[in-house]
Amino acid sequence: MSEWTAKRFWKSTTVDAVDGGFAVHLDGCPVRTPLKTLVVVPTQAMAEAMRDEWDAQSEKIDPLSMPVTRAANAALDKVSAQHAEVVDMLAAYGDSDLLCYRADGPERLVSQQAAGWDPLVDWSATELGAALQLRIGIMHAPQESSTLRVLRDHVERLDAFRLTAFHDLVAITGSLILGLAVTRARLDAAQAWDLSRIDEEWQIAQWGPDEEAIAQAALKKRDLLQAEAFYQLCA
Repeated sequence: MSEWTAKRFWKSTTVDAVDGGFAVHLDGCPVRTPLKTLVVVPTQAMAEAMRDEWDAQSEKIDPLSMPVTRAANAALDKVSAQHAEVVDMLAAYGDSDLLCYRADGPERLVSQQAAGWDPLVDWSATELGAALQLRIGIMHAPQESSTLRVLRDHVERLDAFRLTAFHDLVAITGSLILGLAVTRARLDAAQAWDLSRIDEEWQIAQWGPDEEAIAQAALKKRDLLQAEAFYQLCA
């Protein structure tokens, strides 16, 4: 028995200004989330990107081909309802940030980590006001509580739509600092991806590639770039 899939039922797709922002209408009817929330987004650019995704659907609707729509749904159905919890979850990455945990060898890996990560740690101290302490090895050692409060404040300022994008920027890279750097145009998502992969690329260079791991990494990078694009549509 084949799985049921929704089919295209509309002819016209429009973007309209509404109370609170912009909405996409299909034959005059507003798009809703899976929980039936009216989809009202903060910018016309985001609504237009959603419109293009709906327009691109042919006979069957493929949600995987609609990253902006899916992110907007998540912002409205999930993140808006638990903003504080999401903030806490993401801010917690600051206490075990990827950039702070360094290898003690070989020297080439140590140098690569320092060259890639030290400028971002310095940036965190000077631009974010959060001075992070470096660790050797993988054993967790807490950061200063004052530093963590500063980092949490930066995350808490994000609205539900930005926080939705920020979630993937942080969770995929494993670094709160890389995520913040992308949102503040210190890096782009492709650069953040490369920096987050220093350890993995070192292992690949030593032991050779694994096809399954490479395929999974490609999907994660795609999701990271989509998160950056969604964040940029928020302004």
